[in-house]
Amino acid sequence: MKFETYADRDILAIDLAQRLAADLADALRHEDRVLLAVPGGTTPGPIFDALCAADIDWDRVDVVLTDERWVPEDHERSNARLVKDRLITARAAAARFLPLYTPAHSADEVLAEVESQIAPELPVAVLLLGMGADMHTASLFPGAEGLEQALAEDAPILVPIRRDDLPDRRITLSARVLNGAIRKHVVITGEDKRKAIETALHLPPEEAPIHAVLDGAVIHWAK
Repeated sequence: MKFETYADRDILAIDLAQRLAADLADALRHEDRVLLAVPGGTTPGPIFDALCAADIDWDRVDVVLTDERWVPEDHERSNARLVKDRLITARAAAARFLPLYTPAHSADEVLAEVESQIAPELPVAVLLLGMGADMHTASLFPGAEGLEQALAEDAPILVPIRRDDLPDRRITLSARVLNGAIRKHVVITGEDKRKAIETALHLPPEEAPIHAVLDGAVIHWAK
């Protein structure tokens, strides 16, 4: 794991976008198509704003979310909505989006179908993750129903996650898939998250799920 500090969040967003673009360009030199996995939430928005203008072969890039709420794409809490508005635009509009949500009464009805779209594109070539102050990443939440399965060595590609205090059921890439990414980046901001990730290094993944995906990752931090 490598830790990089930035003077402010604007510089972090620009520099990290350039790093992600360089990683994608490098991967495209060796593969016909590559998979980029990105989070939702507020932190990656400015990174997406810069990354979408990168001059790379976006028509050979597949984009998948690290996790998604089980809500339609036009819902205000949809991660897909953020990604389509701020990443898959400008030059990056040529990329192909692989959704984790598809209309159905429940995720269980269609999970195999959604997985079948992702499986041929694995492994993830470039991964961007965030982290909460509770040390969760993607939808790998401490104490959540489904976390044990998501952390298992033989975990499936996608795992449904539920916790009573979360308003929506979640679908997440498993720790196995996330940790198997070729290039891994974690973006965090604020002193609380810096302390949280330092604490996570000394806790098991069941208590600090971010720990399960830090092997070989670069942590990008700004106040």
